[in-house]
Amino acid sequence: MTPQEQEAMWRNRFILVNLLRIGATIGVLLSLALWQSGLFVEGGSIVGFPLAFICLVVSFWGPKWLARYWREPPAP
Repeated sequence: MTPQEQEAMWRNRFILVNLLRIGATIGVLLSLALWQSGLFVEGGSIVGFPLAFICLVVSFWGPKWLARYWREPPAP
């Protein structure tokens, strides 16, 4: 692997980790809006609470999972 390819790989991984965090945070905010307000459903919906919890877990542990996945050597 050339140095340019390695640099592109690490840059893409960095971007992916940050997009995962940003996307999960947006998911938490939208789920809370679903749960607490009438923005999406009149009177709110209880579905927003577990969805917000799932997005919060992904926001915290998703980047760690990706790093562990990338650390393992590829299968032959």
